[in-house]
Amino acid sequence: MAHTFLLEIGLEEVPAHVVTPSIKQLVKRAGDFLKDQRLAYETIKPFSTPRRLAIEVTGLADKQEDISESVKGPAKKIAQDADGNWTKAAIGFTKGQGLSVDDITFKEVKGTEYVYVDKFTAGKTAGEVLEGMKEVVTSMTFPTMMKWGVNHFDYIRPIRWLVAMLDGTIIPFNILDVQTGNTTRGHRFLGHEAILKTATDYEDALMSEYVVVDAAKRKQIIMDQINQIASDNAWLVNPDQSLLEEVNNLVEWPTAFAGAFDKKYLTIPEEVLITSMRDHQRFFYARNQAGELMPNFISVRNGTDHMIENVVAGNEKVLTARLEDAMFFYQEDQKKTIDDYVNRLDGVSFHDKISSMYDKMMRTKAIANVLADKFGLSEQERADVNRAADIYKFDLVTGMVGEFAELQGVMGEKYALLQGETTAVAQAVREHYLPISADGDLPESTVGAVLAVADKFDSILAFFGANMIPSGSNDPYALRRQATGIIRIAREHHWHLPINTLLPELVSAEDAAEVNLTYDQLDEVPAILDFFRDRVAKMLKNDGVRHDIIDAVTAGSNSDILDLFEDARILTAHQDDANFKAVIEALTRVIRISKKADQRVAEQRVNPELFENEAEAALHDAVQTLPKAAENGLSTLYEALAALQPIIDHYFDDTMVMAEDEAVRNNRLAELSQLAVWTYPLGDLDLLIVK
Repeated sequence: MAHTFLLEIGLEEVPAHVVTPSIKQLVKRAGDFLKDQRLAYETIKPFSTPRRLAIEVTGLADKQEDISESVKGPAKKIAQDADGNWTKAAIGFTKGQGLSVDDITFKEVKGTEYVYVDKFTAGKTAGEVLEGMKEVVTSMTFPTMMKWGVNHFDYIRPIRWLVAMLDGTIIPFNILDVQTGNTTRGHRFLGHEAILKTATDYEDALMSEYVVVDAAKRKQIIMDQINQIASDNAWLVNPDQSLLEEVNNLVEWPTAFAGAFDKKYLTIPEEVLITSMRDHQRFFYARNQAGELMPNFISVRNGTDHMIENVVAGNEKVLTARLEDAMFFYQEDQKKTIDDYVNRLDGVSFHDKISSMYDKMMRTKAIANVLADKFGLSEQERADVNRAADIYKFDLVTGMVGEFAELQGVMGEKYALLQGETTAVAQAVREHYLPISADGDLPESTVGAVLAVADKFDSILAFFGANMIPSGSNDPYALRRQATGIIRIAREHHWHLPINTLLPELVSAEDAAEVNLTYDQLDEVPAILDFFRDRVAKMLKNDGVRHDIIDAVTAGSNSDILDLFEDARILTAHQDDANFKAVIEALTRVIRISKKADQRVAEQRVNPELFENEAEAALHDAVQTLPKAAENGLSTLYEALAALQPIIDHYFDDTMVMAEDEAVRNNRLAELSQLAVWTYPLGDLDLLIVK
C-alpha cells in the first residue's frame, strides 16, 4: 500500500530571499535521506511560505527494502589457527555483522579461501524510518543562523511548530521543546490553527485558513492579479522575475492593488523612480502603451481586500516621501559641476590602506591608456577613454547616490549628459561597473569596456599589493567577481590579456603617471596570474569542459587569458579523434624525457652532425616547422604537433636518447626539450587522461 508523508517546519518569518533555496534544500535532503534508508517513494512536493517549509512525500512504501547480502571477511588462514580454532579476527568479524562463527562459510577468491557470512537485514517500517526526519530538519544550513531562548541550537529562524504525519498517524520526534503533531497554523492575522486528520488534508486545510501554501500557485495568483489590474487600466506591466519571487515569498494570501503618485515626479530620471518603487518598496511599475513610465504602481498585500483603500493610501504616502527626497537631491546635485564632485573625491577613501578614490581614478586612467593602445582604439575612442577615466567616479559624492546607492554609475551617466559630456563618455561612466554579477550584462560600448577592465585591474593590483587577497570563501572586495568580469569582457571583444607581460606594463604606466601605490605590485604578478587561472578553471568547469583538460590548460606556460579558453576549445574538439590518445602519448613522452635535461643542455643549439640515424634528422626537420605553425594560431600549432606523432614514435623506436656519448646524449635532450617547449602554449599535456 502506498502512503503519504507530510513534514512541516513552522517558523518565524523567514527572509524572502532565503525561502526558495531553503525549500529546495529540504526537498533534496529528504530525497537523499529516503534513498539512503532504502524507503521507496514516488514524488516529493514542496510547499513554502514566509512562515513554513513543508514537503509532501507520495507513493511511500510500507517499509524499507530487505537486504540479503554475502559479506566477505578475513582470509581462512587468518580466521583459523593451526588447530582449526576460530581466531579473534573471525569472532570479531561475525560479531560486527550481528552473527556468530556458526554462520561462517568459505569461498575461494583467486586461489585464496576467505570467510563469508550470509546476512539478512529486515527492512524497518516506514514509520520507524521517518522518525529520522528529525536529522533532515536539524542538518539544514542557511546563509544566516540565529539562536533563541537559552538553547544552543541555531536555525534560520525560531521553530514554532512541527507537523509530521504518515497518512493519519503522527510521526513522533521533537526539536528542542517543539513536539511534532498534526496541528498547523493559518495566516498570522486572518487564520487559525487547523487540525489535520490525514497528511493529504494539508493544502486544503491551509487554504481555508488564508494560506496558499503552494508557492507556484501563489505566484500564479499574483501574476493573474497583476495582469488583471494592468488590463483594466491599459497598462503594460512586465514584472521583474526576481522581484516577483521576493514578493511571493513575503505573502501567504496575496491581494494585488494599484496606487499612484504625483505626475510631477516623472521629471526625475525613470531609473530613480523604478529604483524607489522596485528596490525600496517592492512595487511593480507600469508603462502606457507607448512604453512611457506611468505615475502608477502595483503592490501586493499579505491579506484580503478588506479596507484595501487604507493600504493603498499608506503605500502611496511612503512612496511619495521617497520621491520627494529624490526630487530634492536631483535638483541640488545639478547646482554643482562635475569638476566640483571630482575634486571632492580626493577626500573619499577607496580603502584606508590603499588610497583615495581620486588616486584610484588616476591609476585607472594610466591603465586604460595602455589598454587602449593594445586594443587598437581609434583616436576618438582614446580621447573618450581619457575623459571618462578623469571623472567616472564623480557621482559617488552626489546627493542622489548617497541616498540611492544602487544608482551609482546610472546617475553618473545622467548627470554627465546634462553637463555636456559626450554620449560615449557618459555611457562609459555607467558601464564601468559592469558586469555586476558573474553572469551579469557586459558593457556594450568599447570605451565602457576598456574603462571597466582598467578599473577592475587596478582594484586587483591594489588589493593584492596590500596583501588583501581572497582566501577560501572570504572575498570582501569581490575581487573574484572583478576578475571574472575582466575575463568575460576580454572574451566578448576578443582582447588578448597576457597577464605575465601585461601587469608589469600596467604598473609601469602607473609609475610614469606618478599615481603608483606605496608597495611593489610587481611582486604579486605570479599570484595574480594564478588567481586569473582559477577563474578561468571555474568558467571552463561551468561550460562542461573535462576536468583533466582544465587542469592541463591552466597549468601550461600560456598566461594569455583568451588563449587558455582557446586551448580548452582545441583539446575538447580533438578529444574524440581516433589518434588523440596516440598523439598525447607521443608528446607527453617527449615532455617527460626532456625534463632530464638541465637548462644549459635544453637551450643549447642542436647539432645535426651528431645525428646517428634518419629518424633524428626527420624529427629535427619537423620541429623546424613549428614556429611557422604557431604564427598561424594555436589550432594550427596543435595540428602540426599531432602530425609529428608517427615521426616521434619512429624516433623513439630507432634512437636511444640517453646515449653513453655525452655530446650525443645532450644533443638529443636538446632536440626533445625544444620540441617540448612548443607543447606548452597548449597546456601541460602530461596532465591529460587518455585511455
